[in-house]
Amino acid sequence: MTALTLSSSTAAKVRADAVVIGVVKGGDGPLPTPGVEASDAVDAAFGGRLAALLTTLGATGAESEITKLPAPEGFEADLLVAVGLGPAPADDTAPATETLRRAAGAAARALTGTGHAAFALSSSDPAAVAAVAEGALLGSYAFTEFRGAGEDGDGKSGRGRRFGRGRKEDGRDASAPLAEVTIAGLDAKSAKGSELKAVAERAEVLAQEIARARDLVNTPPNALNPAEFAALAGTAAKEHGLKIEVLDEQALGKGGYGGIMGVGQGSQSPPRLVRLTWRHSKAQHSLALIGKGITYDSGGISLKPAGSNETMKCDMAGAAAVFAAVVSAARLGLRVNVTGWLALAENMPSGSATRPGDVLTMYSGKTVEVLNTDAEGRLVMADALARAGEDSPDALVDVATLTGAMVVALGKRTFGVMSNEDSFRDLVHGIAGEVGEQSWPMPLTEDLMEGLKSSVADIANVGDRMGGGLSAGLFLKEFVADGTPWAHLDIAGPAFNDGSPFGYTPKGGTGSSVRTLVRLIERVAEDGLPG
Repeated sequence: MTALTLSSSTAAKVRADAVVIGVVKGGDGPLPTPGVEASDAVDAAFGGRLAALLTTLGATGAESEITKLPAPEGFEADLLVAVGLGPAPADDTAPATETLRRAAGAAARALTGTGHAAFALSSSDPAAVAAVAEGALLGSYAFTEFRGAGEDGDGKSGRGRRFGRGRKEDGRDASAPLAEVTIAGLDAKSAKGSELKAVAERAEVLAQEIARARDLVNTPPNALNPAEFAALAGTAAKEHGLKIEVLDEQALGKGGYGGIMGVGQGSQSPPRLVRLTWRHSKAQHSLALIGKGITYDSGGISLKPAGSNETMKCDMAGAAAVFAAVVSAARLGLRVNVTGWLALAENMPSGSATRPGDVLTMYSGKTVEVLNTDAEGRLVMADALARAGEDSPDALVDVATLTGAMVVALGKRTFGVMSNEDSFRDLVHGIAGEVGEQSWPMPLTEDLMEGLKSSVADIANVGDRMGGGLSAGLFLKEFVADGTPWAHLDIAGPAFNDGSPFGYTPKGGTGSSVRTLVRLIERVAEDGLPG
């Protein structure tokens, strides 16, 4: 994992391989970032010609645009990286924290293969420093578990070279992520010193846990089945002081978890339900998080069409996010009781698989007619929601890559938020905005319940095609205990990036919703729930 340090050294004096500064988009080209001492110092070192040099190199200052040039004379670093922050604020205010986060991430990605970079993107404002730290660490992420080391690494014949890996002249792996990040130009001895240290430590924890979620999502399904996922949770629980309970297929069957068993019965890798708990001795509030953990989704008997299977290892992104959030709560020592429920199963077609038309008896006692076995996530989530509600938490939040309909509605970078209480939905949506995650509040319109009616069971697992994401939310709502605030996050769009990297977001698993969940846990620890 990339190391993070804070330094009071100026951009010119910090010992690093590269220095990163921000530039904004002015009317005629890039300009030094207003109010940031490092940008002005670099401009002065270039004799006031920084903007002209960048313009000559084709830079505009557009958001996340990267321009590399030799550092000016007098700098300890050899390389200067100018990253665009977008249009200059009209009133010369500081760039928004999410802008800084994305810029730092883009710069970190551009410095792949570099040993040490100093980031001088912001002032000493703690929120800005936190954003730069998070962005740089998240942008430095790389998933290399299944890439060979090649001749230069483990001595085996060049497996890694098939992946385009190589060595720089200084011996460093050219594909290795940025090794060390220093945030420079901070007044660490001021009254803000302890606060800056605290936000940096939080950023490290957050980035490490988001990396955990990303790693899980990126791991191929032949290396991560439900039992293996549960074992990883057990290892983390032991390391971070969490309580864990794992229900295997025998316990699930005996306990009446018909939804989880129904989804998992077609696979040779049986399902698991993991209960992961962080308890604080001074906690006054509690929160339950439920994550969909389909380690591979073939669609079951309702098999997915060709071209729709290749990324279905990501269908456990909700469970990965919940796992990471609960571990984060423990590592940050948050004064709140948090329970994470990981509903883990593999959805496969076989002679033992659930068939369209089967009726399952859920943990809550409700019966569900399965009309489409590819609408399996709501079945495992329904059992977990019902069980989680028995502990009477102050609120429930579930996270799932639940519906393609939500991707159609909101695109690939925004998750939907639904709730049985508008105030709780708005709270979660607002928190997502605070931490830089794109979300949108969605309604749960009761008229769509008509489509979920079944002639043979209490409810069907799918409704009308139109509004399918909302119908899925309504289905889940049926398994939430009366009077318990509940929010449903459908992260089907942003959980997995199958396009090019951008900002601090890599290709593959993104860790979507982890930051939102952690900030929600912090908010509940600090203030409880509104109302």
